Amino acid sequence: MTAGMKTVGEVLVDLLEANGVEVVFGIPGVHTVELYRGLASSKIRHVTPRHEQGAGFMADGYARVSGKPGVALVITGPGLTNTITAMAQARQDSIPMLVISGVNRRDSLGHGRGLLHELPDQHGMMKTLALYSHTLLNPTDLPLVVDRAFAVLLSGRPGPVHIEIPTDVMALPIESKAARPAAATRPRSDGETLQKAAILCAEAAQPVIICGGGALTAEAEVRQLAELIGAPVVTTVNARGMLAGHPLRVPASPSLKAVRALLRAADLVLALGTEMGQTDYDLYADGGFPELRNLIRTDIDAAQLARGPQAALSILSGAKMATAGILGFLPGHMAAKDGAERAEFARKAALKELSAKMRAEVAVIDMIYGALPDCVIVGDSTQAVYAGNLYCDAPRQRSWFNSATGYGALGYAPPAAVGAAVADRGKPVVCLVGDGGFQFSLAEIGSAVDAAARVIFLVWNNDGYQEIESYMVDSGITPEGVKPSAPDFLMTARAYGVPAERLADVRDLPRALTVAAARPGPSLIEIHEAKTVGVTA
Repeated sequence: MTAGMKTVGEVLVDLLEANGVEVVFGIPGVHTVELYRGLASSKIRHVTPRHEQGAGFMADGYARVSGKPGVALVITGPGLTNTITAMAQARQDSIPMLVISGVNRRDSLGHGRGLLHELPDQHGMMKTLALYSHTLLNPTDLPLVVDRAFAVLLSGRPGPVHIEIPTDVMALPIESKAARPAAATRPRSDGETLQKAAILCAEAAQPVIICGGGALTAEAEVRQLAELIGAPVVTTVNARGMLAGHPLRVPASPSLKAVRALLRAADLVLALGTEMGQTDYDLYADGGFPELRNLIRTDIDAAQLARGPQAALSILSGAKMATAGILGFLPGHMAAKDGAERAEFARKAALKELSAKMRAEVAVIDMIYGALPDCVIVGDSTQAVYAGNLYCDAPRQRSWFNSATGYGALGYAPPAAVGAAVADRGKPVVCLVGDGGFQFSLAEIGSAVDAAARVIFLVWNNDGYQEIESYMVDSGITPEGVKPSAPDFLMTARAYGVPAERLADVRDLPRALTVAAARPGPSLIEIHEAKTVGVTA
């Protein structure tokens, strides 16, 4: 090859490195091998899942812990369609994810000739889901396409983006130039709007702040603002852990009556970085979320500001810039308000509102954090996680996240936990998963072994899909299809060489977690609702 030239696959790796990519999750195939040509000699680590859906979920978990885009590399056709579920979860939860796939050679696209892994219109399919999708027909466009992909990931509301490279383009030579990272440009509101918001905040007697996942980077500013105006801070699922331990925190769902009462009584509500969607604000679909007085809504996405409850004032801006801007128009000291008392009342009332069973499940979550205060809990759609989404006093942000909100995919937690562990090797990761959901991605135990990931698979075994069974019973429907047979999870883990134990008493959990966290790789602990004493009330 001519000096100064590299293949498209090699330049792609250079561009990923330039944009700070340290890990790629993927399964190589004949339709992507040329994209791997420069990977082994790069600084990028490759982690191999057992299924492409796992690659997407690993990228998701990695992004949530690291705060950087997660990257998945998959083959055309089934590799990409297997990844779609993970992309949909990322779209719903605003998680930055770059999916790079192959696609069949350029002269075959749209002709339906029955090529291996062929789809009728792969790019057309992905355009409906990805924030940005591009087919690299001209190899020299690669730097521009990668630059645009990262600009989309870093500039607006995050989500999945997609680049597909035809198999006949991957090995073509292109000029290798010095790669540089994409520039991020975020919207910033004008001073007049921020001043209006500041005036409303200063005049409010009973303000409340709501933080969604989009407010994670603004924690310091939110704390300062909340203290200044005396506002309780309600955190949605993806913002749990913000203001951890602070007297103004309310780590409870806006779907609970106690939190709704707090919001109903407020004369100002400042919503930061939250889509105000059903799975946070109307989980039980009862239509009981109150109409908010003087709602100030801040979002990085103009389209999102047009959805949901009508705001008295909309601010098109990232949460950090908006909060900092509002603070700039407020005096340094304001009259003391009863924010801490209102927050404490809401916390106690919200926890009391939960059923005895849910409070027992929340107590187990508290036990996990008590034993491993630096851990990250990655949850699946399982009953203990549902309880935690209603109330979880997480010790810091990015330490509690799951798939039981937004898209609600089962099988998310095991691969996402691996991604989380790869993102931060210094913290143990607890994968809180049900026996039903675990079977969606059971083989990812092997991925954890290969990656030497410090994942503790905490299996919440209730002998099937108990949440669905209870819903059927409550609806007067004879339960059907809710008792799938499960393997012996201990034997399954041990087949991969993973230490495993089943708890006889939930009081043994702190000891088991401490032992598991001391290991350099994965472990498995099973809690059985019927056989483990003290799990439920």
